[in-house]
Amino acid sequence: MTGINKKAQQRSVEIISNKKVGAYHHIVFAVGDMATFAKPGNFVAISVGGSNSSMILRRAFAIYRSNDRGQYGGTIELVVAPHGQGSKWLTGLHIHDHVDMVGPLGVSFGIPTEPVNALLVGGGYGSAPLFGLAEVLKERGCRVDMILGASVAGKIYAPLEGKRSVNSLTVTTEDGSTGSKGKVTDVMPELIKKYNSEIVYSCGPMPMLAAVDNLAEQFGLMHQCAVEESMACGIGVCMTCVLPVKDEHGVIKMTRSCIDGPVMDGSKVVWNSNRQIPEGTWGA
Repeated sequence: MTGINKKAQQRSVEIISNKKVGAYHHIVFAVGDMATFAKPGNFVAISVGGSNSSMILRRAFAIYRSNDRGQYGGTIELVVAPHGQGSKWLTGLHIHDHVDMVGPLGVSFGIPTEPVNALLVGGGYGSAPLFGLAEVLKERGCRVDMILGASVAGKIYAPLEGKRSVNSLTVTTEDGSTGSKGKVTDVMPELIKKYNSEIVYSCGPMPMLAAVDNLAEQFGLMHQCAVEESMACGIGVCMTCVLPVKDEHGVIKMTRSCIDGPVMDGSKVVWNSNRQIPEGTWGA
């Protein structure tokens, strides 16, 4: 158990930009020194709905980018899909509105100490944390290749920005409306061989992460993934985000993805559990 992120803060933060980008909203918050401690893979938990709302649980959002410089002292950027009641409320806010935010939370991506060839794989708006990760990896001298996938072209987030952040960008859509027709895993083997990938990072829906992990295992590659589970509190209290994960001894334990993740070693996650407690789980 890692416990809650020691750098986490709770504060009222101001929205300084809210722009619609395709199917999503790109929202920028002035957060002061909170941005100093935010790393790729971390997330924030936001109180939604206003003071009179019946939505008592926070909503967790992966950090797209953070910047500890500028006129606001520090900013955190999110990419939000207005699907549920809480995210629709958030995307409907205006510049200068304030929200109650806790962050940065969770475990961030591990960064290699030496330059490596990294393959980044993202699905839909879940790919947002990969852009900041790509920049960090490039600063470390790594080669960075990225695959972005979605069901349709409109759900690929910022493909032009992706091109600027990486050595190569491959786009896939299930309907073939842009890029290669198919899933991200359809193009992964060829790219791993072509670019001699040494580590895989992934963000996106859980079935996609499971498929990516299967390929990473076939090629003998380390796989770090940001799991996509509902994290209602973000601090390990509510237990809504547990999933089965093997510890260093191979023992399966129901693990809280908000404090022991969301970034995890893909080879340790029990992907075929179908949201059930697997047989042999510790304490079951």
